[in-house]
Amino acid sequence: MLSLAQTYKVAFSALRRNPMRSLLTMLGVIIGVGCVVAMVAIGQGASAAIQTQIGALGTNFMIIFPGSRSASGVRHGIGSVQSLTEEDAVAIQRECPSVALAEPGVRTAGQIVVGNRNWFTTVQGTGADYPTIRAWATAKGSYFSDSDVRGATKVMVLGATVAENLFGKADPVGEVVRLRGVPFRVIGVLEKKGGSMMGQDQDDVVCVPYTTAQKRLLGITHIHTIMVSALSPRHMDRAADEITQLLRQRHRLTRGQEDDFVIRSQQEIASMATQMSSVLTMLLGAIASVSLLVGGIGIMNIMLVSVTERTREIGVRRALGAKRADIRWQFLIESSLISGLGGVVGIAIGVLVARLIARLGGWPVLVQPQIVLAAFIFAGLVGIFFGIYPAAKAARLDPIEALRYE
Repeated sequence: MLSLAQTYKVAFSALRRNPMRSLLTMLGVIIGVGCVVAMVAIGQGASAAIQTQIGALGTNFMIIFPGSRSASGVRHGIGSVQSLTEEDAVAIQRECPSVALAEPGVRTAGQIVVGNRNWFTTVQGTGADYPTIRAWATAKGSYFSDSDVRGATKVMVLGATVAENLFGKADPVGEVVRLRGVPFRVIGVLEKKGGSMMGQDQDDVVCVPYTTAQKRLLGITHIHTIMVSALSPRHMDRAADEITQLLRQRHRLTRGQEDDFVIRSQQEIASMATQMSSVLTMLLGAIASVSLLVGGIGIMNIMLVSVTERTREIGVRRALGAKRADIRWQFLIESSLISGLGGVVGIAIGVLVARLIARLGGWPVLVQPQIVLAAFIFAGLVGIFFGIYPAAKAARLDPIEALRYE
C-alpha cells in the first residue's frame, strides 16, 4: 500500500503526463472560483458602503415626524398635521431614560446670496446638539450654541457643497450671507459627508438655529421633526417605546386612536439595507457558483477519460497488491489536486479582478479572508464530489480484465 506522500507523487506525475489537458480542466475551476470571489467581494463592498452611509446618519439616530390627517376620506401624507412642539422634544429628553439627546427641527429651502454669487439649498433649523446626534463635526469654525438658539441669533453653518459654490476655496467663516433678505453671519463649515443612499448630496445644506428659522424664515411656532439619539444601539427599541407612550400621553390620545406621529429609526433603515445587500451578495455568489459546478462536471469528464486510458495501469497495480481503496484514493487525490490548484489560481485572479473593478470603476469591493477560505474549501469539495464516481469506477475494475485491456 502506497503512503499518502507517494500517492500525491503519483498523482502529480499523472497530471504532468498531460499538462495541457490538466490545465484546461483546471480552467473551469479557476473561472468559477475567480467569479465567486470577485462577485462576493462586490456584494460585500456594496454592503459595507451602505452601512457606512447609514452610520453617517448619526449616532443611534431616530427621527420623529408629525402624523397624517384625513379629509373627506382622503388620507394625506406624513407631516400633514402640526402635532409636534418644542415642549415635546424637551419632555422626550427629560422623561425617556433610553434617550440621550432630543432636539426640535424645522426644514425649509431658499436662495443663499453673497456678493454676485447665489445658491439654492436646503435650510435645516436645528438645536446646538445637532452635530452630536448626526455625528457631523465642523471642518472650519464652530457650530452655534444654546445661547444662539435661545436668542434666535442670525448665524449659519454651511454644508461643504454650499461653501464651495459660494466661496470657492476661500474661508467663509465670518462672512455675511443673505437668505430671503435676512442677513446671516457664517460661523462654521460642516465636514464633507458625501451622497446619501438615495443619491442626495448631504452637503447641500445650511444649518441655522431652529428658533431663528421659525421666527425669521417661516413665521411658525410648531416644529417639523424631533431628532433623537438613543443611549446605545441596544436602547433603540426601548427608546421608541418610551417615546411612543410619552407622546400619546402628551397628545391626549385615547386607546384605539392612531398615533399622530411617526418614528423612523436608523435601525429600520440598517435592517432593510442589510437584507437587500445580503440578497445581492447571495445572488451574485449563486450565479458565480454555477460556473464552478460546470468546472466540476469537467473534472468528472476528464477523470472518466483518465480511468479508461489507464485501465491497464490499474490492472498492473492491482496485480502487484494494490487494494481497491488505494485505487480509489489515487483518483480522488488527482481530482482534488486539479480543483485545489485551480482554486488557488482562481482566488488570485478573483482578488485581482475585484481590485481592478475598485480602481477603474470606482465600485466599492471588500475581499474578506473568510470568503477566500470558503471559496477554496468549496473548490476542494467540488473536486472530491465530482471525483467520487470516476474513483469508484476505477476501484471496481476487475484486475484480470484490466490487464487484458488494450
